[in-house]
Amino acid sequence: MRSYSFFVIILLCLVLLLVDTLAFYWLRSITKSISLPFVKNSIYSAFWFFTIGLIMSILILKVKLQAIAPSRRQRLISSLYGLTVSSFVPKLIFVIVITVLYFTNYVFSEEASLIVIPVIGVFSGFLPFFVILYAIFKALYRFKTHHIKVKLDELPTSFEGLRIVQISDLHLGSFNYRYHILDRAINTINHLKPDFIFFTGDLVNNYAWELRGWEIVLKKMSAKNGKYSVLGNHDYGDYGQWESSEEKQVNFESIKDFYKKIGFKLLLNEAERIENNGERIAIVGTENWGNPPFKQYGDLQKSLKNVKDIPFKILLSHDPTHWREEVVQNTNIALTLSGHTHGMQAGINLKNRKWSPIKYKYTHWAGLYNYRNQYLHVNRGLGWVGFPGRLGMRPEITFIELVKQ
Repeated sequence: MRSYSFFVIILLCLVLLLVDTLAFYWLRSITKSISLPFVKNSIYSAFWFFTIGLIMSILILKVKLQAIAPSRRQRLISSLYGLTVSSFVPKLIFVIVITVLYFTNYVFSEEASLIVIPVIGVFSGFLPFFVILYAIFKALYRFKTHHIKVKLDELPTSFEGLRIVQISDLHLGSFNYRYHILDRAINTINHLKPDFIFFTGDLVNNYAWELRGWEIVLKKMSAKNGKYSVLGNHDYGDYGQWESSEEKQVNFESIKDFYKKIGFKLLLNEAERIENNGERIAIVGTENWGNPPFKQYGDLQKSLKNVKDIPFKILLSHDPTHWREEVVQNTNIALTLSGHTHGMQAGINLKNRKWSPIKYKYTHWAGLYNYRNQYLHVNRGLGWVGFPGRLGMRPEITFIELVKQ
């Protein structure tokens, strides 16, 4: 996970304190009608106990961060992240709503405003709080299978009906060795009876130690014709803290070696030829390629070097930015599979309509895209990183069937 400076942490704490102070001001106005001093004082004490406790926890964690074991550090950061979001967002909405109602209370009669404003204000605070709790404790591991049929002119006849499962962004460190959770997803994957399983990067958050024990779980994934993977931006160890470049390299090699343990072929700027009844397709895999601040390890031309004679290609590339910048219109790659965005782990999915704040950073961020018969699919991720929840962006297993146009 990204490390923030002490200045940024102090600024965050001041913002939390400001919002909580405003929330407390309106809370006092709402609780005026409570006649029992003990009840009011209990509410006020609980409010400030949580606020001060949260801010002190953030500061203490920042000061003592390096003294904490990496595995425990990761759990503490995620837990504190969840607490901060579940506290800050509802209070911010509460402050905004009740402030607007207060300055527009001419809409209500004086008698009605004494009831309506407090009720709406409290509801506006509690509703997002419970929604966030749902995102953390219920939706985070509600795996969803997206069924997609892609029609392609160039698909060789012998590959008609090819069944592909795409998964992405496992971030295994975030699961905290709860192996049974992914067992459900793997059972779903195997039930789909795929010809190929493609994993499009971010196996870990940062470190190879996150992989301990997971080979027993992940090697259960079964595909008729093969399992292939590429690296994501988190897999290089660029967000970790290392005593030397050699230590970072050892970590990186361990992550790459892990794919052999689970039966995946890791494609490092290379391609694999697949033949069936005399016809061939190519599975191409680039290392991570993204716009700054993400590093560009990928080399698409190197990846394509030995398969230029094969007209139908499937590209695995972690960051969907790569498709727009180097793939579409510049190559004859028919289908690109990416991940990376997680759909921001928050958004709206209603039938064919989807929206997330991540769309303002990434043009292509979730689902299937088509430009002149070149397709891109962006997986929403099976794991999580940062905020330990998902709201409207359930963890995704993608089942893709390829058919001729």
